[in-house]
Amino acid sequence: MKKMFITLAVILFTCVSVAQTEEELTQEMIEAYEHYRDSVEATLNYQYGTIDINGGLAQIVVPAGFKFLDAEQSEFVLTELWENPPSESLGMLLPEDISPLSDNFTYAVEITYSDEGYISDEDAEGIDYDELLEEMQKDTQDGNEFRIENGYDTIELIGWASEPFYDNDAKKLHWAKELKFGDYEINTLNYNIRVLGREGYLNLNAIGDMDALPHINNDIDQILASVEFTEGNRYADFNPDIDKVAAYGIGGLVAGKVLAKAGVFAGLMKFWKIILVGIVGAFGVLRKKLFRKEE
Repeated sequence: MKKMFITLAVILFTCVSVAQTEEELTQEMIEAYEHYRDSVEATLNYQYGTIDINGGLAQIVVPAGFKFLDAEQSEFVLTELWENPPSESLGMLLPEDISPLSDNFTYAVEITYSDEGYISDEDAEGIDYDELLEEMQKDTQDGNEFRIENGYDTIELIGWASEPFYDNDAKKLHWAKELKFGDYEINTLNYNIRVLGREGYLNLNAIGDMDALPHINNDIDQILASVEFTEGNRYADFNPDIDKVAAYGIGGLVAGKVLAKAGVFAGLMKFWKIILVGIVGAFGVLRKKLFRKEE
C-alpha cells in the first residue's frame, strides 16, 4: 500500500490543476482530504471491553471514553498513516471522540512490550530525578550527531513535563518529557507509562504535542488501571531461580535512550496539516483558511 501522504499529495495536486481561485482550491483540498480521511476511518475496526494482549501475556480493559486498535491496525496507523519506522506495536488506545487522522486529534497511547528481564525496584526511593534529568539531557544532545547523519531531526530534551512517579503497590511507573524536534515550533510530549512484569515490562507511550498534557493528566488514572499482566506473568510471579533479571533498575528505565530515529514522536510532526502546508506552500495565504476553524 502506498503511503497515505503520497496519495494525499496526488489528490491535492489534482485539485490544484482544476481549481481556478484560492477559495475554490481551498474547498477542493478540504473536501479531498475529508473524503480520504473518512475512507481510511471506515477501514478501522475499533474494539471495546476486555482484550488479550500479545497472546495472553497481558489484558487491557478499555476504559470508558476510549477505543482500542489491535496490533495490525496500530502498525498500519504508525507506519502507513504517520510514516514512522516499523515497530512491534501490540495495540493502540485512543479517546473515543478522535481518529488517527481527525483534525481534533489530541493523543493516542501505543502499547509495546520489552522482554529485557525482571526489573528490580530497590532503587526507586533513592533516585535524584533532577540529577537524572541532567544526564538524560546530555545523552540526548550527544546523540544528535547520529540523528543528523541518518537524516533525522535533532532532539532537545527540554525537561520534565511530569516528574517520574513510581507506584510500588501496582508496580507501575509513569513520567513525561518535553522534547523539541528540529526547528518545529510546537514541542512534543513524550508521556511514558511502564507496567512491570515477571520477564519484562509493558510500554504505554502517549503520542501527542504539549497541548495534550492536560488531557492525559485528566485520563492518566483510567489508563494506568486499564492494563495488567495476566496470572503467571505478573511482577509477583518472578522466580529468581529461573527468570532473567534486567541489568538496570527504575532509574535506568526512566533514563532509557531517546529514540535515535525519532520514532512515534515524529509521527505528529508529519501529521496531515503540516503536509498540506508543505504541498501547497506557493499558496501561503491558504494556511489561515485551512486552519480557520481551530483559530
